[in-house]
Amino acid sequence: MQICAGSQLLTTAEAADYLRLKERKLYELVAEQAIPCTKVTGKWLFPRGDLDRWLLAGMARPLGVVTAEPPPIVGGSHDPLLQWALAESRAGLAILPEGSEPGYRRFLGGQVIAAAIHFHDFDDPDRDANVRLVAQEPSLYDAVLVGFAAREQGLLVAAGNPLRLASFADVFAAKARLAARPEGAGAQQLLIALLEREHLTIQKLNVALTAPTGPDIAQAIRAGHADCGVATRAVAAGAGLDFVPLATERFDLLMRQRDSYRPPLQRLLALLKAPAFAVRAAELGGLDVSAAGSIRWTP
Repeated sequence: MQICAGSQLLTTAEAADYLRLKERKLYELVAEQAIPCTKVTGKWLFPRGDLDRWLLAGMARPLGVVTAEPPPIVGGSHDPLLQWALAESRAGLAILPEGSEPGYRRFLGGQVIAAAIHFHDFDDPDRDANVRLVAQEPSLYDAVLVGFAAREQGLLVAAGNPLRLASFADVFAAKARLAARPEGAGAQQLLIALLEREHLTIQKLNVALTAPTGPDIAQAIRAGHADCGVATRAVAAGAGLDFVPLATERFDLLMRQRDSYRPPLQRLLALLKAPAFAVRAAELGGLDVSAAGSIRWTP
């Protein structure tokens, strides 16, 4: 994880004094990768803010004042790479793919340990809506938004694109059957924003069904229940469907800072920096993971 700009950096001696530890013990923690630190020109430096959060993460509290820990579930939006990463990291984290908005609400309520989000601005689909949203929420004073991937979103269509769909204007003109996503899903927000850009509304389209996830949209198209729907290039490739790119979006993980230092999320975050993660992203297609694991926002 990257250090936030403006963090006070302590030397080894200063960090040991701050933590009331001997320098030898501090070096042991560094060797075990058990304490937040960074190495610059051969010297270890310790971000004071991260040390504070590290201390809070391990704090023992008397009975009655124990902070309830969220269940080991990552809620929010579905993504094939995220699903793979949760299994590959062996972090013991389950996935609850309900869409960005439901996952975000569950996170605010302490019902999940992290939320996978990709929000969209109805006025400007290209604006960084993830950062804009979380920065406005007062209860996220101890949260952190971690980059996961930049994803290609677009229209999933049958192999060969038999209706020659290249835009929503084409979808409207052809009266193509659209597989939509539930209200609050990031893909549905993107759909509405892109429709407004083309001076259309969803009420003008032929909505055939509502699908819980991108792969469900792909299955509906393969089964002949729909002609098109909004999902990622990775979903299209996995289902053997054609893909019409329409936008690139940020897909991020929202978590509490204290939880980010605990073993389950540490295992997941470590995998984001591993070569295998980039290899898998390339195999799935339509994913830029160059900023995976970086801190995109923190209070």
